[in-house]
Parts: sequence; C-alpha cells; structure tokens
Amino acid sequence: MTLALLHTSPVHIPVFDALRDARHPGLALRHLVHEDLLARARESGPGAVAADVRALLAGAVADGARAVLCTCSTIGAVAEAESVTLGVPVLRVDRPMAAAAAARDRVVVLASITGTLAPTLALLAEEAGERAVDVRTVVVDGAWACFEAGDRDGYLDLVAAAADVVTDCDVIVLAQASMADAVTRTVTRVPVLSSPGPGLDAAAAALR
Repeated sequence: MTLALLHTSPVHIPVFDALRDARHPGLALRHLVHEDLLARARESGPGAVAADVRALLAGAVADGARAVLCTCSTIGAVAEAESVTLGVPVLRVDRPMAAAAAARDRVVVLASITGTLAPTLALLAEEAGERAVDVRTVVVDGAWACFEAGDRDGYLDLVAAAADVVTDCDVIVLAQASMADAVTRTVTRVPVLSSPGPGLDAAAAALR
C-alpha cells in the first residue's frame, strides 16, 4: 500500500524518508512536490489552490495511493477537505501535533511565514473545542529568507533561537514541517512540538 505525500518544498522528502525508515520500515511513499501551491496560497489565500490540490490528490489516488498526507500547514485544511470526495484518508501533517498542543493551557506558535498562522490557529481552536487555550504567535524574523535562499542551518538556528526566548507557556508549536529539526537545536525546557513524526504515524495508521 502506498502513501502519497503532498509537499510544497523538496526539503521534506529526505525528512519523511528518514522518518519512514526509522518508524515505519517498508512503508511505500510517493512524494509529490508542488512549490507553486504555497506561493499562490500565500498570495491569494489557501482557497485559491483548492482546485489544483483536488486534481493532484485525485491523480495520486488514481495512481494507487491508499492515503495522502499533506505536509504543508498553509494548505492542509484544503487538502484534508478532499478526503470524503476521494474516498481515501487525506490527512494534514499538523493535526496530531495540534491535538497534543490543544490539551495544554498556554501555547506559543512559531512560524516563519505569516500565512501559516491562520490555518494553524484555526486547527488549534478546532482541536481545543470548548477548552479555553491561551495561544500566542511569533513569526521568526528572517527565517523564511534563509529558507528561500537554501540556508537550512541558518533557518533552523533562527527558529531554535526564537524558541529559546519564549517564556510563560506550556508548549511551543513549530507550525511548519520544515521547522522540525530545530527541536534538536533548542535549549529551552519548554516542550517543543513538531509535526512530521506524529503526522507520518497517523498516516501510516490510516493505511492499516
């Protein structure tokens, strides 16, 4: 059985391949990379790419994918909404992370682009339900410029530094999958949550 992954950057491919090898050996992954989706979603909103996401997911299912994992937080809700129509599980990578964060009282969300904040906040609110959760947001200055320039170390160092100065919260959420490896560079005692591991676990479970 094949799991298709919809990415908006090729940097995610080795991350999820490594996670698969460590946690779900033998799981067949098919990577679909469409960088334009994020650029257009940032410019015009996630709804602007809904038709293209629908077509890409339908193509993946037609090619044999039994489930799809969208690794981009900005368009995650758009992808997830196609699950019923396609007849296979379509998961957004950040939902398990959001569920864990929403169980806490004080959450700080770190993002490298502002366009990720609204989808992430909506997801946290959905997972929190009737619980009152105090959520603050931080956009990491300069991080996205590093990412676009291919400076992965600079990107992760800025994210880690931003996490390390966060105070008065119970958990820190790294809103984008690309930020995940910053966890290994932080020194904060506050738990830092990232999405790729839990997201892939959930997708693998959906295939069973």
